Amino acid sequence: MMGAVVESENMRAAYRRVVGNKGSAGVDGMSVAELKPYLVGNWRRIREELLEGRYRPQAVLRVEIPKAGGGVRKLGIPTVVDRLIQQAVHQVMSLVFDPHFSESSYGFRPGRSAHQAVRKAREYVASGRRWVVDLDLEKFFDRVNHDVLMARVARRVKDKRVLRLIRRYLQAGVMGDGVVEVVREGTPQGGPLSPLLSNILLDELDKELERRGHTFCRYADDSNVYVRSRRAGERVMESLKGFLGKRLRLRVNEEKSAVDRPWKRVFLGYTMTWHKEPRLRVAPSSVMKLKMKLKEAFRRGRGRNVGRFVKELKPILLGWIQYFRLSEVKGIFEELDGWIRRKLRCIFWRQWKRSYARARNLMRRGLGEKTAWRSATNGRGPWWNAGAPHMSFAFPKRFFDHMGLVSLLDRIQCLQNNS
Repeated sequence: MMGAVVESENMRAAYRRVVGNKGSAGVDGMSVAELKPYLVGNWRRIREELLEGRYRPQAVLRVEIPKAGGGVRKLGIPTVVDRLIQQAVHQVMSLVFDPHFSESSYGFRPGRSAHQAVRKAREYVASGRRWVVDLDLEKFFDRVNHDVLMARVARRVKDKRVLRLIRRYLQAGVMGDGVVEVVREGTPQGGPLSPLLSNILLDELDKELERRGHTFCRYADDSNVYVRSRRAGERVMESLKGFLGKRLRLRVNEEKSAVDRPWKRVFLGYTMTWHKEPRLRVAPSSVMKLKMKLKEAFRRGRGRNVGRFVKELKPILLGWIQYFRLSEVKGIFEELDGWIRRKLRCIFWRQWKRSYARARNLMRRGLGEKTAWRSATNGRGPWWNAGAPHMSFAFPKRFFDHMGLVSLLDRIQCLQNNS
């Protein structure tokens, strides 16, 4: 298998993938742009070390990303050379493992997506399975047992050089504040190999659920089992806790896991309505995450040219609506559109600063002199004025449409009409 990993075409494909993904430098400070010149002078040596089983990866760089709901997500960024090798290993191992994965596993697999998982979840609920066992694994990527994982990998990988390399990646250590910490469990998020390893480990959970005849959807470490009653759900929950603890040495997060109605839970950013034929909708927590991201952008946008700022918002809004295009409940998109336009009107109001400038600009935007002066001197704050009739008249939706602001409601209607 190691021969297939270092084969020229496989390495070229891995290189294109790593360069395309860009990403930050690891502990050695080498950027993606510096990878090719480095390989020109060092690839022969690296290849020999891989084939002889002598290659030793460097530690990953610890990066902490704040979560919208509080806390941080710990990422481990490998060096670009290690990302290249991991990607090459991933490409070869995927061909071996992926055909044997469960049909109900959707995360990090070719030809599969979160949208497929969400649609399948709605299908299960529509079929009468109106209770869900929502499993959240406690610090999954931090708690993976190396011996348990490697035993699952070794079932299909017989090349000891590949097995030794994977274990070295698992135990490479994490550098934080200039100090390398020894790692005895977990698989760091941030490397190309980590998603595949998580699927290899959790495939055993999938096979157990299939053996029991359950209908379920799993995306990475996010698993939902759909059942017909609360009692059935509670039995499943208890038995899976025992299975995960005994067989995979994983713990269920008691606070985040539950047996509940699907419309009261969130799956991959979506929830659904309670109707017999449920409709997908954006979960409130997903709306909150978008607002938090936009609020930070709006703070940076004060005092800047609004037209240029709107262009910077475009990729954020397009990416968000592309992911949530499955939503069949449209009200939230109209509400978000109004909120975004109000935030932009607030920027205009702040930029005008003085009452004279506000009155003059309102008159330029079509308000009568008396109305403009009364509005400019009302003594209210920027947010109140941004939602008041005078600013809505001065800056209607068509003004922002002409400026190029993405309307979430218009965009989703367009996407769904074309699908």
